[in-house]
Amino acid sequence: MGILNITPDSFANPIPFRDSADAVAAALRMEADGADLIDIGGESTRPGAEAVSADTELSRVLPVLHALQGRIRIPISIDTYKAEVARAAVAAGAALVNDVSGLRYEPALASVVAACGAALIVMHTRGRSATMYADAAYDDVMAQVTRELRDSMRVALEAGVPLDRLIVDPGVGFAKQPSHSYGVLGRLPEFAAALDRPVLVGPSRKSFLRDAVGDVPAKDRDWGTAAAVTAAVLGGAHIVRVHAVAEMVQVVRVSEEIYQAGRPQP
Repeated sequence: MGILNITPDSFANPIPFRDSADAVAAALRMEADGADLIDIGGESTRPGAEAVSADTELSRVLPVLHALQGRIRIPISIDTYKAEVARAAVAAGAALVNDVSGLRYEPALASVVAACGAALIVMHTRGRSATMYADAAYDDVMAQVTRELRDSMRVALEAGVPLDRLIVDPGVGFAKQPSHSYGVLGRLPEFAAALDRPVLVGPSRKSFLRDAVGDVPAKDRDWGTAAAVTAAVLGGAHIVRVHAVAEMVQVVRVSEEIYQAGRPQP
């Protein structure tokens, strides 16, 4: 999954797109580089980020979604927790809704996804972006992440989202100290087995990598990202969300070969 942040304050891409044409070109380049899907977002959800209105978010993403119709062959995901944005984005061509709040910010989003027939990614977090680290306290991080995501799944299912359209994301870097994020990656097989749904992992260029690689700027953390992506694939992740698509396609393909070679043969 290639990341396309159409925001002025992305932590990993400090130079914003000049216009929607730039963003469209970036999406098409990701497809050419081997992305299987594109995740488009109009609001930064990095730790400490300020929320924006639905109107602002829509003004950023809709021109890109409309411009990509008929030009891109791979599915598009809309990275939003707002029901209004999700409804408009799916109408404009998005096939998935990626909710970083796990339906905690706007539970009504689940009904919108069900009505639209889209797939839904529910991610684990606690609190809002500006204060999420205040809630980063766990006795058993994987057990608690799993339990809290089961709650998100229940909300989705009760709203009418079919089980086979649900994808789960343990939320590496969200409301988690670095040790928690590494713990999630290290115990990913346990998580995948417990929830029995396709797993998405998004470690790309995140600040938890600094505990291992030092105080490296986000744009220079792709080597650390490659290690985290490898761990995710070997741990059973079905989707990895990344910035450097061309480089991580190679990482994923080699990791997948290792994963398959290590599985019991029939």
